[in-house]
Amino acid sequence: MQVNSFNSPLKNRYFSGTGSIGGIHLPDFNDKYVFSKQKSGTSDKEYRKLIREQAYQDFAKGQFQNKSEGFNRLMKSYTMEVSPDRKGIIASGLKAVSRNRQNVPKPIDFVATLLEGKVKYQKLPSGNNDYIEFYDKNGEMVATYSNTGWTMYTTNAETSRQTKMCMLYNEAWGNAKRGIPLAGEESVNAENPQNPFDAKA
Repeated sequence: MQVNSFNSPLKNRYFSGTGSIGGIHLPDFNDKYVFSKQKSGTSDKEYRKLIREQAYQDFAKGQFQNKSEGFNRLMKSYTMEVSPDRKGIIASGLKAVSRNRQNVPKPIDFVATLLEGKVKYQKLPSGNNDYIEFYDKNGEMVATYSNTGWTMYTTNAETSRQTKMCMLYNEAWGNAKRGIPLAGEESVNAENPQNPFDAKA
């Protein structure tokens, strides 16, 4: 069974129509794989209910995890509860880069500390290649930009939360497959807790 399809970086993506800072297009924060801090006001208990309901709906449609738009929307909302402020970090970082590289004809390399983290910028010697790394306040890399586009990196907190959602979802999806009604699914799990993953997987 698939544990987590969101855990790898989103690599080499170009975004258009997103605005730009210093000539660099911003990522699309509406993209299903681009997370930035946002509190929904939904409790963990409410999320558990929503995740189970989504699993049953997806099973009924023959869908699983990221093949379902409902799952993707729920994963984004659930993850962003613990996400760093990527939007703010990237915007502040690009502004710092833009200020620093003005009127600098030769390759440059600098580090700027931001309110929510820091940015490392390198102007590579060949052509107009830029390489920028964005870090949150915990020192975890959250994004990079280069001439090949944007790459987003999940933090430890995001990875942990995504794994937790997938475990809840997989267990409920398995119960739906076994024909256990959703109304009784939670009590079944409480009486007979089980690891939803095959040890051989």
